[in-house]
Amino acid sequence: MVRTLSPHARRLTYHPDSRLSFFRELTVSEQSVAFQELSAHVQQVILRQLSTEEIVNMLDSMDMWQVEHVLSRVVSVKRRQEIVYRLKSEIKDKVDYFLKFHPQATLSLINFNYLFLPAQYTIGEAADIIDEHYEETGKYPEILIHEKGRLLGEVPFAALVREKNSFTLKRFVLPLATISYSAEVSEIVKLTTGSRSKKVVMLDHDESVLGIIYADELRPLLAQLPAESLYDFAGVSGSEGVNDSVWSKVKYRYKWLIINLATGFLAAGVVGLFENTLNQLVLLAIYMPIIAGMGGNAATQTLAVMVRAIAVGEVTLKTSLSPILNEVGAGFINGLINGVLVALVAIFWNQSPLLGLVLAVAMVCNLVIAGFFGAFVPLIMKMLGKDPATSATIFITTATDVFGFFVFLGLATIILL
Repeated sequence: MVRTLSPHARRLTYHPDSRLSFFRELTVSEQSVAFQELSAHVQQVILRQLSTEEIVNMLDSMDMWQVEHVLSRVVSVKRRQEIVYRLKSEIKDKVDYFLKFHPQATLSLINFNYLFLPAQYTIGEAADIIDEHYEETGKYPEILIHEKGRLLGEVPFAALVREKNSFTLKRFVLPLATISYSAEVSEIVKLTTGSRSKKVVMLDHDESVLGIIYADELRPLLAQLPAESLYDFAGVSGSEGVNDSVWSKVKYRYKWLIINLATGFLAAGVVGLFENTLNQLVLLAIYMPIIAGMGGNAATQTLAVMVRAIAVGEVTLKTSLSPILNEVGAGFINGLINGVLVALVAIFWNQSPLLGLVLAVAMVCNLVIAGFFGAFVPLIMKMLGKDPATSATIFITTATDVFGFFVFLGLATIILL
């Protein structure tokens, strides 16, 4: 069945003198779409002129079936093996990154049996490609549809069977849920447990397809994750239920609340050291919750990242120097950003540049402290044989409150009095 060439494919076919320069001007998704329309001869000519990196980038946005066809045009066996190795490594790294959402997640969750077809193809053209795919793999694929390399959705097999061969695929596209391979756990949980999606397409950073995830296979891994995470971070026993008696709930919770009370007195003690400063500068009391709250929030962000990394074995106390330094560095930069903002508020609202300076420096220090303790505390708890998430927020918040108040009120005493 003859297909009409797109404008890009026509120019690449009939203008050999400017072929390579024009091809390199196209986006990666445009390259992959146009390349598949070219004749075998033109494909071979272009592949000989492209670098290995350029070929890998183009193939990265195709499905596996298309990749195999393109690789068959690479004459050099050595080069073909190098391209395959690079492709598999990049895809594996991205899939592995996604699977870190749960320690029991495996590669079997990701399905690569799909075809990525242009929306302008007809049902008849799609049927020919599906038959060829089935002959090679023995499986009928999922039919994903794209327009200029961008995923539009899927076409169900029922439409291919019922409708006329002359109809284009675009007429029957149904939307699909998608998620980035670098998505946070909360996004994965929300998408797969909070919707009725039967399948989710995992996308690369350039929105090309990496694979398909069937939600029914993913949900069992995630079913307990949200509740367990909330229990851990709140210091609540995982065995506590909503229908437990009053005394059972008290038994599960009172120890952590007493520890929290004790750590609260530590922060209050630090504030008490600067009673004279607060008496003379009552205005400082307005900004104390801001300093404490920002430190607590930043520390919780770091804690969430570290707990996940510890759970999948990505970091241990022995290998923690680089992650801790990264968190401290992030805290420093975020502290600068937020410190400048709060300083501007103090300058314009309170007409006090010196107060703005104190707030800015205190904000930077507290977010650095938050980054350090947010990364360090869960590692220490893991080393002690404790759950790294269990009530770590109590100790981390104490650290940010104690050191944050000490720096803030100490600087205020030195600079403003």
